[in-house]
Amino acid sequence: MQTLVIGLGSMGFGAAVSCVRAGFQTIGFDINPDALDRFQAEGGHPVQSLDACTGIDCVLIFVVNAAQAESVLFESNLLSKLNPDALVINCVTLAPSKAIEIAKNVKGNGFRYIDAPVSGGAAKALEGRMSIMASGAPDAMRDAKPVFDAISEHVFELGDDPGYGSRMKLVNQLLAGVHIAAAAEAMNLAASLDMDLHQVIDVISKCAGSSWMFENRAPHIADGDYTPLSSVNIFVKDLGIVTDEASGNQVATPLSEAALSLYQKASELGLGSEDDSAVVKILAQQSKVTLPGSNT
Repeated sequence: MQTLVIGLGSMGFGAAVSCVRAGFQTIGFDINPDALDRFQAEGGHPVQSLDACTGIDCVLIFVVNAAQAESVLFESNLLSKLNPDALVINCVTLAPSKAIEIAKNVKGNGFRYIDAPVSGGAAKALEGRMSIMASGAPDAMRDAKPVFDAISEHVFELGDDPGYGSRMKLVNQLLAGVHIAAAAEAMNLAASLDMDLHQVIDVISKCAGSSWMFENRAPHIADGDYTPLSSVNIFVKDLGIVTDEASGNQVATPLSEAALSLYQKASELGLGSEDDSAVVKILAQQSKVTLPGSNT
């Protein structure tokens, strides 16, 4: 199966390398030349243009948002490069309604579509251990299984129609975004109390107040290292989708709205490309707290 991975960011790169490791002939496309070089070093076949692709059986899309997904699918020559009845697996976080719309368009062009947002972080992606929230026709899911086996530890089959995967991802992103904001608030409080932040992580990670996001992101704060694995702007986008969808269904999401406001403020102040844990800097500024790595 010749596989194309579009978007070699933290999750897409891990998926592409996992496909190479599994023995698939894997092409990778990204607008970042460094990402292409890194992929080539891992044994992949980078391309600088989708026009260079031919005979693709399966395409995995790991771009940032719905607009980029629609651009690569419908504003490029990508669909003309796919084999008949090829699989289009969209791993982008989307509003469920947008997933349904894109699926309709892909199917109208003669291809099969799986709504397959992912979770797990860059490290798990590189190990082929991400989680996939997938919905698609049974035949598409069956034929996608070798690829899913290569890139994931868990595949949750959520229905035959597009949109169900994206609905589940919204719930996940609501929790992820709120938990990161809560972790930042807790670490800022600990810093204000002159506590050993690494000791706080050690203790809380073994107590009821912990979360996966606390255990993963709090060390970034304790180390003063905001090298982006998932950026502030990702949660501006994702919690924006959450709150928009909730509002459209008259569902109250006060914690999501509060967390979104924090991410938006961080982005406005130039922190959008930093790790999402950098929202703690906004809280520290408001609290006059000095964090590790801070110059003030």
